[in-house]
Amino acid sequence: MQSAIKVLGTYYNLLTREEVARAILQDALGRKNAYVCISNVHTTMMGLFDPAYQATLNSSTYTVPDGVPIVWAMNFLGAKEYYQSYKQDRVRGPSLMKEICDKGRKHGLRHYLYGAKEKTLEALKKYLEKNYEGIEIVGYESPPFRPLTKEEMRAAADRINQSKAHVVWVGLGAPKQEKWMYEQYLEINSVLIGVGAAFDLLPGIVPEAPASMQKLGLEWLFRFYQEPRRLWRRYVFNNPLFLLFLTLQVLSYRLFRKSYLCESKRQ
Repeated sequence: MQSAIKVLGTYYNLLTREEVARAILQDALGRKNAYVCISNVHTTMMGLFDPAYQATLNSSTYTVPDGVPIVWAMNFLGAKEYYQSYKQDRVRGPSLMKEICDKGRKHGLRHYLYGAKEKTLEALKKYLEKNYEGIEIVGYESPPFRPLTKEEMRAAADRINQSKAHVVWVGLGAPKQEKWMYEQYLEINSVLIGVGAAFDLLPGIVPEAPASMQKLGLEWLFRFYQEPRRLWRRYVFNNPLFLLFLTLQVLSYRLFRKSYLCESKRQ
């Protein structure tokens, strides 16, 4: 198990972007049953108030920081000391997907797309095949929005296993995609990676925030501007509460030297 830092109850692996990509490729080619949570302030706060969901995040093979505020939190809580010469960096879902798709080509990596609408999947498949010549996309499906039955879950696992995919990209959105991966990862002989909005962002269905805003940790503001009705509760309540609780956690670390570093994410 990789070392991790606990941020408001969620254990984030201390892995750089390159280390995450390398670990995923190794696990996928080795046919390891695994799942990866790419998490942010929203999922961290959901976990804080929902122990079952937090347990799902903490049971993953890797949980890595998508949001810049989570990276800041990890650095405040000891990641800088762990790495010594450099800081924890961000593992952004769309960027990780592009890197794995690119590097996987020389290894014959086989990809499966699960989630989103049919038109979105077709656009994403077209984008990946255009930008990563030779990529092997061995299947894609848009599941029903409603909860799936046990029979439907088992049938989906069978279809994915029959495709012999190494990696399954899951775009169901949080918390649905993390729960789906937790329930399916022992049944599917692939690495499952929850990338949420990447299914819309990569083919340009939803515009991405400018790089300058991403670097400053303001991607949430850009998304809020794009979809205020859907996202206002998330940002109006979650962000201030996150800052409050994180401040208390950082104070306990700085004043009382309480350690939030652990050798195993499942401790």
